[in-house]
Amino acid sequence: MASEPEQGNRPQESVRQSRNPILLLAGFALLGVAFVLLLFGSELFGEPAPEASVLEQVPQLSAGTLIPTVSSGVSEGPAVGEKAPDFTLEDLEGNAVSLSDFRGQPVIVNFWASWCGPCEIEMPELQEAYEARRETGLEVLAVNREEPAAVVDEFFYDELALTFTPLLDTEAAVADLYRVFNLPTTFFIDETGTITAVHRGPLTENQIARYLGD
Repeated sequence: MASEPEQGNRPQESVRQSRNPILLLAGFALLGVAFVLLLFGSELFGEPAPEASVLEQVPQLSAGTLIPTVSSGVSEGPAVGEKAPDFTLEDLEGNAVSLSDFRGQPVIVNFWASWCGPCEIEMPELQEAYEARRETGLEVLAVNREEPAAVVDEFFYDELALTFTPLLDTEAAVADLYRVFNLPTTFFIDETGTITAVHRGPLTENQIARYLGD
């Protein structure tokens, strides 16, 4: 009679042993599903990814323009302390203007475009700095990136009434020379032709004054 309970227990032990691998596999499957949902849940259920929401909030990004940022150190181009590369571009009257024409004067070289919102915001600040310092020799060269002369003329003179010098970089050759990867980007150059500051993003009045050594 003592052997009967032992025989009765064997099926239960066998069931428990057969269930253990199944439970283990099911647990791994659930972990896998949870991991996939964590990584890709927003895309799977039609919710916008974080990057998409940022693009919608910043029109400049959605239009293909990089938001102004501090340079990461990659492809920075001409650096502070180096001689500014010379270039020659045409102004709106078709005259050839070279950076070297202004040797002996402080020069601000500003890369911009009319479709760039931050560029438009900083233009009045550049105008004010130019008006306050042009009698002492300051020159501002506004290098427009790949836009027709008529567009630049309307934006520069009719809309903002600026009085410094716009230049047409029709093929972005000078922008490439200076490794300009976002707009606006501004180089401050002293009387010897040496770069004293590089600013990526819109400028304020105080920043301009500081870069000019005021």
